[in-house]
Amino acid sequence: MRAFMLTTGLLLVAGCAGLPAHDPAQAWIDLKHHRDTTLLALEVDDKTVADDRYFEVQPGSHALKVRYQFTVEPTNIGPDTEPLWRDCQLKVRFEAFNAGERYQLHAAHIGWRPSIRLYDQQHKVVGQGQPAGCQRS
Repeated sequence: MRAFMLTTGLLLVAGCAGLPAHDPAQAWIDLKHHRDTTLLALEVDDKTVADDRYFEVQPGSHALKVRYQFTVEPTNIGPDTEPLWRDCQLKVRFEAFNAGERYQLHAAHIGWRPSIRLYDQQHKVVGQGQPAGCQRS
């Protein structure tokens, strides 16, 4: 049990160690997704981001673009079909990012349809995204 707790603690620290320190003069946007999916930061205001694990933006209005990959299960396609991997881009625009605040982008899907929501620090929905193109992989 002691070894399990130590290993778990070390993994948590190692996972967080890779992210840079949060700049209090900017807003931080974490990316959250369900298991067996991928969510990557792509662009802020049509400019490619340096690190695809998060967004960090100046206060104010910004358009964020993410890449969301997920599997469409056979129950949503047809009988005797293999699962299909879907690769989508989604855009979210928010007018009022605040310095020092943390936000979260939550991606999900129902069948073929992806969705994304932006939450503030109080876990209140402050924005929703629109698909910007999908393809099968």
